[in-house]
Amino acid sequence: MNSPWLELHIHVPAAAVDLVCHELAGLGSSGVRVLERQLDTFVAPDPDADNPETYPLRAYFAAEERAEELAARVEQALAWLRDAFPGAWSQARVREVAGDDWADGWKQHFPVFRVGRLVVRPSWEGLTPAPGEVLLTLDPGMAFGTGTHGTTRLCLEVLVQAMDAVPAPRVLDVGTGSGILAIAAAALGASRVLACDIDPEACRVAEENALANGVAARIEVTDQPLEALGGPFDIVLANILAEENVRLAAALTSRLAPGGFLILSGILREKEALVREGFAGFALGGPEVRGQDEWICLTYRRGA
Repeated sequence: MNSPWLELHIHVPAAAVDLVCHELAGLGSSGVRVLERQLDTFVAPDPDADNPETYPLRAYFAAEERAEELAARVEQALAWLRDAFPGAWSQARVREVAGDDWADGWKQHFPVFRVGRLVVRPSWEGLTPAPGEVLLTLDPGMAFGTGTHGTTRLCLEVLVQAMDAVPAPRVLDVGTGSGILAIAAAALGASRVLACDIDPEACRVAEENALANGVAARIEVTDQPLEALGGPFDIVLANILAEENVRLAAALTSRLAPGGFLILSGILREKEALVREGFAGFALGGPEVRGQDEWICLTYRRGA
């Protein structure tokens, strides 16, 4: 018999989707779907959906409490968002489902893909890397980020190039999530990798993924805030929301070594000007801009 899970149903305003997903992840959600599409941490509302104002979310939790207790926790956690984003919210409803009814469906969303010499595969896909390729194995967990989403893929593309430009760099991964960027850096030859996330569950998943890829000894994972961490680093990655990049601008740049790369992602195209303005006052070259779908990645570099 399949292990039970709790499935949460809620309708939320389009503008609140990203923040609701962050709150649900913080409450222990193992995955979120919107309009039957897989939702990563940074997925934006679909402009072609029939109803662009409100989106139905389905979130999944391990059945460690009663359905009504989970619904009450969700309502409490989302109260501030209901005030901040007026609109057609529904009440949270929770029902029990069998784990395999939804969990196996995730597999179709995580194909093997290549970024330069880096190859990322889920564990259920057999693959022998070609000579010179670096293989990463990553499965979806409670922390989002498998590399298939535009924001993470953009970071991986720039990371591979930066690793070729700076031999054995020191790397800081801010908001590590599943740990994919930190793991890629370690596998590609970083001399030191520090991965931080304020979510303890994300840290746990990142540590498990690092262990599964044989690089746990070269990655330090911490839930300390960025402001508490030392430096400097040759590559600083921040695959977080645009507003968070701006809020942390001083802390991010102050940890960047001379000649170092600052790679910022999780930025909607419409937020590019906001991030550029937030980093305009720092002595950085760039940015180089890359884009995929609704998302962009800005890469700055400090002078040597």
